[in-house]
Amino acid sequence: MLMVSILIPILAAAALFIWRPKSRKVRNAFTFLATLLTSLCTAWCIITAGGHQFTLLSLSSTLTISFKLDGLGRVFSGLVAFLWPLATLYAFEYMEHEGGENTFFGFYLLSYSVTLGIAFAEDLMSLYIFYELLTLATLFLVTHGMKPANVYAGRKYVYYSLGGAALAFLALVTVIHYSSNSNFTIGGIPALAAAPMELLLPMFTLGFLGFGVKAAIFPFHGWLPTASVAPTPVTALLHAVAVVKAGAFAVIRLGYYCFSPQQLQGTWAQTVCLAIALISILYGSINAVREPQLKRRLAYSTMSNLSYVLFGAMLFTPAGLQGGLMHMVFHALMKITLFSCAGAIIVKTGKTYVEDLRGLSKKMPTVMAAFLFCAIALVGIPPFVGFQSKWSLATAGFESTNPLGSVGAIVLIISAVLTAIYLLVPALSAYVLPLSETAGLPKDDYDPGMRMRFPLIAVCAVMLVLVFYSAPLVQYLGQVASGLL
Repeated sequence: MLMVSILIPILAAAALFIWRPKSRKVRNAFTFLATLLTSLCTAWCIITAGGHQFTLLSLSSTLTISFKLDGLGRVFSGLVAFLWPLATLYAFEYMEHEGGENTFFGFYLLSYSVTLGIAFAEDLMSLYIFYELLTLATLFLVTHGMKPANVYAGRKYVYYSLGGAALAFLALVTVIHYSSNSNFTIGGIPALAAAPMELLLPMFTLGFLGFGVKAAIFPFHGWLPTASVAPTPVTALLHAVAVVKAGAFAVIRLGYYCFSPQQLQGTWAQTVCLAIALISILYGSINAVREPQLKRRLAYSTMSNLSYVLFGAMLFTPAGLQGGLMHMVFHALMKITLFSCAGAIIVKTGKTYVEDLRGLSKKMPTVMAAFLFCAIALVGIPPFVGFQSKWSLATAGFESTNPLGSVGAIVLIISAVLTAIYLLVPALSAYVLPLSETAGLPKDDYDPGMRMRFPLIAVCAVMLVLVFYSAPLVQYLGQVASGLL
């Protein structure tokens, strides 16, 4: 079933590339059916017991492409399987004004398959292969339309991604050399314990930097704001699930399932990684405040919030990892909604700047209500989901033996204040200020159709449920972080 989940979107994408249906309804129905079947197969794998180990290809006695679903893989694949059908439904209406839909949805499906491959990977070699394939699959989404800005963004994305992959490859070679295989083991691969620390520490740091490129850590973040020129269904998934979360997921795999957290704790490598994460949090938040363009502002916000996840993970404590996983899940829900709201505003009004939000609730009540709800949550106002994850991260920081843990907790508070400035204030301006620059809009509501509105409503409803009933999810993430799943 793991292989079926990966194959369905690949075969569906191939069918779109070859068949190229002329009917929009037929193409959309076919694409959504393939996406939904993939999510259902993934859900079956998640809820059934066991790891479902499956070897696809043995390149040698030590190099294999194999899959196995553990607790961490269930978290990531479950997040992907829930959000992808909603993003696809949103994309059907959005892409009507973009064109090239057969090609677009073909690569959209391929990206789904590759992302699941990352989630299902049993070893670092398999993860690395799908990690590289993700760059290729999403490149054609970033460059969709082949406008000069899209082509430039695609080239920049590839340069950064390949550079990061080169650094991560050094960590991969080290793991395979000293362990004879790279199968993920919670707590670290035992054979690596005998390797010299003077080699392990720099190799882990290079791996952190390499995989961290997709998580947009400083100073390798430049591709992310530039890639915001891509169609909104692409940027929503890039920032919420497919790319940036894959980078954070790979870092967690490297630090907790290959290298030993106990070995890394208290070392200069941990200090370097924590420092980079904290710098990224502040840099992303400050630049978000300064950025006037809406999607680029959200991109800098993603850079900041993904480093929340890395900060928690690099504490190398169960509490830190639990907080990081909580924020990975909750941020995905908030950010995919915020980007989807931005896309609806762009499509329906043609407005792209933050100042254009003023008074817009009068024209787009549903979109702006979802935007305000997620803005409040992302700031971390109690009792919303953003508060829950940030509280867990701050608590884990103060409890950490590393001095940068306490510094990180203070940085989180500063970042929350900056988030209120760059996100909550513009969201409130849609309600408290009068319409000014949008005077040429029609007098009736300007909300998009139901295909774009339903995903916003659905994700907000899930976040509202989690405000009151997040305990089972938090408990499960705590078991994953403690190595029990």
